[in-house]
Amino acid sequence: MTIEDPAEKKGRLTLVLALSTLIATFGSSFQYGFNVAVVNSPAPFMQGFYNATYQERYGTPIEDSFLTLLWSLTVSMYPLGGFFGSLMVAPLVNKLGRKGTLLFNNIFSIVPAIMMGVSEVAGSYEIIIIARILVGICAGLSSNVVPMYLGEISPKNLRGAIGIVPQLFITVGILTAQVFGIRHILGNNTGWPVMLALTGIPAVIELIFLPWFPESPRYMLIQRADEKSARKALQRLRGWENVDAELAEMRLEDQSERAEGRLSVLNLCSFRSLRWQLVSIIAMNMGQQLSGINGIYYYADSIFSSAGVRENDIQYVTVGTGTVNVFMTITAVFIVEAAGRKLLMLCGFGICCAACVLLTIALTFQDNLSWMPHVSIACVIIYVIGHAIGPSPIPYVITTEMFRQSSRPAAFMVAGSVHWLSNFTVGLVFPFLEKGLGAYCFIVFAFICLATLIYIWVVIPETKNKTFLEVSQLFSKRNKTEIVVEATDTDMKDLDAKDRWQEDQRVTP
Repeated sequence: MTIEDPAEKKGRLTLVLALSTLIATFGSSFQYGFNVAVVNSPAPFMQGFYNATYQERYGTPIEDSFLTLLWSLTVSMYPLGGFFGSLMVAPLVNKLGRKGTLLFNNIFSIVPAIMMGVSEVAGSYEIIIIARILVGICAGLSSNVVPMYLGEISPKNLRGAIGIVPQLFITVGILTAQVFGIRHILGNNTGWPVMLALTGIPAVIELIFLPWFPESPRYMLIQRADEKSARKALQRLRGWENVDAELAEMRLEDQSERAEGRLSVLNLCSFRSLRWQLVSIIAMNMGQQLSGINGIYYYADSIFSSAGVRENDIQYVTVGTGTVNVFMTITAVFIVEAAGRKLLMLCGFGICCAACVLLTIALTFQDNLSWMPHVSIACVIIYVIGHAIGPSPIPYVITTEMFRQSSRPAAFMVAGSVHWLSNFTVGLVFPFLEKGLGAYCFIVFAFICLATLIYIWVVIPETKNKTFLEVSQLFSKRNKTEIVVEATDTDMKDLDAKDRWQEDQRVTP
């Protein structure tokens, strides 16, 4: 029986693949976004609760400096929890699998959801801070495991588009929190505990439905050596019976990695063949977070207030910004395979850099010109557009594509740790940076965007529509190493392209 050349036979979006993607991203990525923005709109009422609780305990109003510290902790404990969650990625995905880790992770959503829901009744702001750490652990795990899972179950021609779906659901989660945060919905003195507790609902839905869908075939074949289960999962995901070619590609990847074994973070840092991949994920994740995007989400109301927006209009401007974010991320889903990863990253960081410079100018002159607040709003929206088309979604996709099976869990642990430490830094430092530098704090973000853009231009290759081995080969030139694959005759027959494979991959038979 003749096997179609995998270069010609492209994967399609089957019902199983689509539902697996939707359930994993709604159950996990949605929560990440929701908890980024959920404390923004109800901040005055939550701080009022902090003050009332403190006064009831100690008989005196809370000092402004201590309230600022408590609120900074409330915001920044979430990304700190994300850092701890990232440290758990590699051991959990290797032990429980990708899908198993996502199911286990819901513990860190349901428990803190209950805690935050009863915090006002319990009269404890400490419960909220502890719950924010726990829900941060959930986000730290999901933000790394979901892209890994989706990257491994997707065909290479859809990997970019499907890889952006987690970021899409993050933006939908942010927008949902912003809508619920409108004063006459839940962003008020009585509704904020309910609003915080809503994060548990997606977790329950994921626990019910995700077990019905396949585990990553790559995990089953390469790490569990269970070819029967891998074949069955792949057949369900692809919608056709003949998956020999894709299994053969996985076996080639497995054979090329056997000398390395399963890599720890320490091994990953010491491997010359992975040097530039490691530096690149660190640079991309630092650039993504230190460019200030979550500073805008955590403190959107404060930023718009300082830009001169009327208090009653701030909540609607914030929702409008979130809507633009969702729309542009949807756009990125449809253009990433045509435009490529690198171009979207370069355009995105370039737009963000220009928007930060213009926002600095607008904030500086807002007292002199009555129309400057409108310019400030436009700059924030332009910044969000730039981040949504490239810097927000693409690093997850490229991280999946730059590493092969044995090194991917450790790579995501490193990427996630950098991501969440940078996120934590922005969440903790931004209010002090804003008070100290005023409008000029955005110049810092502009510089970071520019530096990241230059790095991507010089170092990051285009990875669209390439296998994991092909991407490794691209980096091997910069690392000055050779990818060696011991391919069997059966594997090469399955691929039906032995001569072309040897030329493209520089295979040593």
